[in-house]
Amino acid sequence: MAHKDDEQPTGSGAGPDETGPEENTSGPAPSGEQSETQDAGQTPDAEGLTIDDILGAEQTPEAAAEGASSDKEASLLIDLKRLQAEYANYRRRTEEQREREIERAKGEAVKGLLPVMDDLDRAAKHGDLVEGSPLAAIGEKVRAVAERLGVVSYGAVGEVFDPQQHEAIFQAPTPGATETTILEVVEVGYRLGSVELRPAKVVVAVPA
Repeated sequence: MAHKDDEQPTGSGAGPDETGPEENTSGPAPSGEQSETQDAGQTPDAEGLTIDDILGAEQTPEAAAEGASSDKEASLLIDLKRLQAEYANYRRRTEEQREREIERAKGEAVKGLLPVMDDLDRAAKHGDLVEGSPLAAIGEKVRAVAERLGVVSYGAVGEVFDPQQHEAIFQAPTPGATETTILEVVEVGYRLGSVELRPAKVVVAVPA
């Protein structure tokens, strides 16, 4: 028969130094810590986003307003550049038209000198413009005025005939001629800038 001293003490009689089962440190975390861990795991990392994620992301009102503002600024800049180009073209056309009007006005004034210059040319051919004579001095002054206004004469013997500048009053078949050239100048042509004051009247030599 066993003695009572040999009986093992029960759990209720355990001393203060005795401990219960060891705590399982690898067990589930508290509910609060677990929720924070799950939330952190669900938050995507910015470096892990794909292009599809970025393009498919919902646009915030702030981002939409900023994009609309950028589009409006770009549109205003394009309109400004177009207006600047139109103004530059308008100024260029205005200046060109102004120059043409000035040349026309000068040309109308110079046309009155053309008969006088024709008379001086005929006098020079006949030897009437003797150097030092009063008539020669008058001729030099008239020609100086025309030059200051920008009048240019054209049409000389031997030049190639140009129907845009010369007026052929007679065609002379010439043996040996390979192209149409000016054989004689009947009346000198004059121009002022881009304004044609008078075409040159010439006799042309044509291939026989």
